Amino acid sequence: MSRTLWLPPNGSLHGVMLDRLLVWNLATMAALVVAAHLIVLWVLVRRGPGAAPKTRPLPWLAKAELFPTLLCCAVFAVMAITSERLWAALRFEGADPAAMQVEVVGQQFQWYFRYPGDDARFGLTRPQLVNAAAGNPLGLDHHDPAAHDDIVSSVLLLPAGREVDLRLRALDVIHGFFIPGMRLKQNAVPGLELHVHFTPLAPGSYPILCTQVCGSGHARMQAVLRVVSPEEFAVWIAARERALAKARVE
Repeated sequence: MSRTLWLPPNGSLHGVMLDRLLVWNLATMAALVVAAHLIVLWVLVRRGPGAAPKTRPLPWLAKAELFPTLLCCAVFAVMAITSERLWAALRFEGADPAAMQVEVVGQQFQWYFRYPGDDARFGLTRPQLVNAAAGNPLGLDHHDPAAHDDIVSSVLLLPAGREVDLRLRALDVIHGFFIPGMRLKQNAVPGLELHVHFTPLAPGSYPILCTQVCGSGHARMQAVLRVVSPEEFAVWIAARERALAKARVE
């Protein structure tokens, strides 16, 4: 697990690159601010107090402004391209076919996480079947065989070292799915299924927040990501599958 200054400890594979990019960007901006103030101070000192303003800029000053301006443009272009490439790798480039599939659903004011079970298929959901009080917060259609082994949890449990492809959706309003420790953020939008993938590396517990003001209970919309060993994850999945099988028999 790596840590960068004031940021929470990073537990993801891509987080090292993101932290490095953030620090480099902040250092570059700080250097530009200091350089700009030094140039202004140098010009004021060179002109001297009470100097009469000139109607045209001095030739040397005009030339001196050209190079820093071009340099700043190049620096900002590099910063933009680097950050866009990193974000595209997480958001727009597809996950590995072997990545674990997990569905994340936001609803005022709760996060739900669904695993597809042994068949590796998510069962159908229907809005009219959504009933959290009856134990069906996502509206699973239990007439669909693929839904029989779907595991719904209020905790996101993932094995360390395996890529996971999150498919995000929302049942009511826009929610902001944010895991600071994984350097991961993506909105969950009603009517859309959005994907983002990452690889957790460091075992531990990481808070999950909502970054979109989604109503009066927005501050309470929190959950936990637990990154565990592959063996512990297999035990947890097996226990949940046995509980589902027992519930079906009863």
